[in-house]
Amino acid sequence: MLNRLDDYPIHQTPEPIAHPATSDRNVYDRTWFNGYSGDGSYYFGIGIAVYPHRGILDCAFSAVQPGTRQHCFYGSRRAPLERTDMQCGPFRLEIIEPLKSTRVILDDNTSGLSCDITFSTRTAAIQEARQTLWSGTRRTMDATRFDQFGRWSGVVRTPDGEIRVDDKVCYGTKDRSWGVRHVGEPEHGGAPMMPNGIAFMWAPLFWDDHVTHAIFFDGQKGEPLVREGIVAPLYDKESDVPDVEGARDERMATARHRIRYHKGSRLASDVELDLVGHDESVRTIKLEPVLKFQMKGLGYGHPEWGQGMWKGEIAIGGESFDPRQLDLLARENLHTQQVVRATDGTRQGVGVFEQIVVGPYAPAGFTQFFDGAK
Repeated sequence: MLNRLDDYPIHQTPEPIAHPATSDRNVYDRTWFNGYSGDGSYYFGIGIAVYPHRGILDCAFSAVQPGTRQHCFYGSRRAPLERTDMQCGPFRLEIIEPLKSTRVILDDNTSGLSCDITFSTRTAAIQEARQTLWSGTRRTMDATRFDQFGRWSGVVRTPDGEIRVDDKVCYGTKDRSWGVRHVGEPEHGGAPMMPNGIAFMWAPLFWDDHVTHAIFFDGQKGEPLVREGIVAPLYDKESDVPDVEGARDERMATARHRIRYHKGSRLASDVELDLVGHDESVRTIKLEPVLKFQMKGLGYGHPEWGQGMWKGEIAIGGESFDPRQLDLLARENLHTQQVVRATDGTRQGVGVFEQIVVGPYAPAGFTQFFDGAK
């Protein structure tokens, strides 16, 4: 089972690239992006992933503007053995230059969404700490991720009109991750496992000449499973961005978060982040949400178009919904990103705050799987 990548000296095992090193059914390899204006006038998200042992490649594109419906495109197909084939129906992703620029095209289709946009990086690739989570004796997540902060240019067309994506005002984050993560239809058989909750927060932020990033996985009591804070240079031009080996990112000693929630929900109303230096210095960043995006629009937790679910040899779908009319405590609506304004007392920034809290979570006062803030 050879593919084009086998012609490069990149092998990590004696097997061809098409053979993952693990036989875990939930092995995956994903590219994900967001894009948004600093004033919160639009947000779009993109995802494409291959699940080699499930034999599936799926993708999604979704966009929202204030006061309108969130529109979504979904695609799924049998995964090709050729890993450089990143097309699904009208959707395709083209790597123009690795770790520098990527083009995303969504041709006209029945969802009413289409685009031709190009991402250009403004940071070197920033590797997050390896993320390993357990359910009993089994690893339910064991993944590596890197991020790049950049800008977008091009056009997005929605049923509500056209969005001219100007790289002077459109920010974006690229997220590449791979490994093992729970996806697709649930497995059956064996002794039933007790359901686990999780709290995840992710906050990539742009400032004038640098970026900050904070990543959190918490257990139900608020105990830190993953805590990471990162500061890295932001470059004006793609050509100025160094290779990953030359990156000058600064790893903080730890990071902390304090979140208030909208009453009756698990949606953050305001957030404070602390980036704690190795000298015990603390930089406190306040986040003010300005636009909400439902991550189910990219397949996360979607009951029908969930990631890694078999839909047939080729399947294309779409939907739109009013984010203001959702049951925010329904499982598929807990996972969100919000465009945020950021301040640290002397500086102003912009970015996103991603969150999902499932199950009891003591720091927020949640005692059930789907109860909301008092």
